Amino acid sequence: MSDRSPSSRPEQQAESAPHRAGFACFVGRPNAGKSTLTNALVGTKVAITSNRPQTTRHTVRGIVHRPDAQLVLVDTPGLHKPRTLLGERLNDVVRTTWAEVDVIGFCLPADQKIGPGDRFIAGELAAMKRTPKVAIVTKTDLVDSRALAEQLVAVDRLGKELGIEWAEIVPVSATAGDQVGLLADLLVPLLPEGPQLYPDGDLTDEPEQVMVAELIREAALEGVRDELPHSIAVVVEEMTPREGRPADRPLLDVHANVFIERPSQKGIVIGPKGSRLKEVGTKSRKQIEALLGTPVYLDLHVKVAKDWQRDPKQLRRLGF
Repeated sequence: MSDRSPSSRPEQQAESAPHRAGFACFVGRPNAGKSTLTNALVGTKVAITSNRPQTTRHTVRGIVHRPDAQLVLVDTPGLHKPRTLLGERLNDVVRTTWAEVDVIGFCLPADQKIGPGDRFIAGELAAMKRTPKVAIVTKTDLVDSRALAEQLVAVDRLGKELGIEWAEIVPVSATAGDQVGLLADLLVPLLPEGPQLYPDGDLTDEPEQVMVAELIREAALEGVRDELPHSIAVVVEEMTPREGRPADRPLLDVHANVFIERPSQKGIVIGPKGSRLKEVGTKSRKQIEALLGTPVYLDLHVKVAKDWQRDPKQLRRLGF
């Protein structure tokens, strides 16, 4: 279905095409490349990425501004079979989000065969009859053309088996930048017509404190042993401009707590003589300064919140 006559000139097309604006949501099992893709489309870092599964816990919205459209990307946690109360809460977030968006992008990595996790999600998607679905084969830079072709066929077959009619099947590499623009071009026509939902220049509607906490958590996740990723939560207690600084040399004081579940994990996060925590501070401070555009003094403390993933009261306190 086209809004334009084929004979019209490109500049007339741009004028006559209606502006579209709406929400797209990337789903997929943990570590399918959803956050990296969100960042690539927005053109800057709005979602934390990590090679640890289950990195995303908040629904991050990235905003793609185009002359013809505004595409608001909702990055949900990976849907998975939950083992804890936190896991159940994350899955609820995913399903609620799916019900509210205009288009769903299902991310399947090119370098991994379709598995039970993908089928579980596809089965849930098949029940969402009204929302258009785009299958996105991610991480294409990790495979050769033959393996990619096989994966595209497998994705097509998965849709047919479950009665899902893919609006598109698109291979992309967010890290190499391949076909990211094409993906945006294919998502836009699936959005409703309408004016901008966010002002020009807005890239996300996440509160700054949440983004700062996520950047600290990303740095804390790097290089820790496998048992730790789900056990780390970060809360920014305070962000205040330092008083008495000259206008041309501002400094932002950021006080944050890194929470873990057991006293034995404290040493892992802090490291020998505090070396790991110092590294986490240095790395995240640079990212925070880049995000906020101001010099930052970062004060980090590690605290134990016993078994917080299973405790409703603690989950609330930590923002879940």
